[in-house]
Amino acid sequence: MTALDAAWADRWLREAARVLAAHRDELIELDRAIGDGDHGENMDRGFRAVVAKLDESPSESVAAALKLAATTLMSTVGGAAGPLYGTAFLRASIAAGDRTALDGYAVEAVLAAARDGIVARGKAEPGDKTMVDAWAPAVEAAARAADGEAALEAAASAAEEGARATKPLVARKGRASYLGDRSAGHLDPGAVSTSYILRAAVTAAVSEILSGEVT
Repeated sequence: MTALDAAWADRWLREAARVLAAHRDELIELDRAIGDGDHGENMDRGFRAVVAKLDESPSESVAAALKLAATTLMSTVGGAAGPLYGTAFLRASIAAGDRTALDGYAVEAVLAAARDGIVARGKAEPGDKTMVDAWAPAVEAAARAADGEAALEAAASAAEEGARATKPLVARKGRASYLGDRSAGHLDPGAVSTSYILRAAVTAAVSEILSGEVT
């Protein structure tokens, strides 16, 4: 089993950057349908900045990696995503505490803290057609897992399902809510980017040497 330690956390952030860069245009199109159209660009820019910080110095702990992501995303990501993801990673870093590695219980605690930060910042609930619709089932799934890697896999799969389930929903929060019933029939871009970020955590745990770089 790969230790979910500082090295894993750094790999997670690097893999998230790679995946978000690869899906940049997709996220732009999803956001263009019901929002400002800048989600893909913002997420790509923010995680590239995270990787640039990691290139300067590797993280000394899981908490340090998550805090670095939080502060960098808050300062580089525009729109609602910056404060929401920044708060999520900041709360997650606090939950990670001084642990040298995360077990199943700690994975759940970290994900729950991230979800709670997003809810506190955005005032959204499940069913509002936001990223919470991916985070909430992810936390619930992680809680039923036996160990850290299983918790990550369960969380990522649940987030992917949650993101897909946003398509028929009518948005009740954010810019998409201005569209009313016209917001139905579109995936929520924040939920989709959440699913990519959580899947990246699994990839980072499965492989200690990730292929591909952000270009």
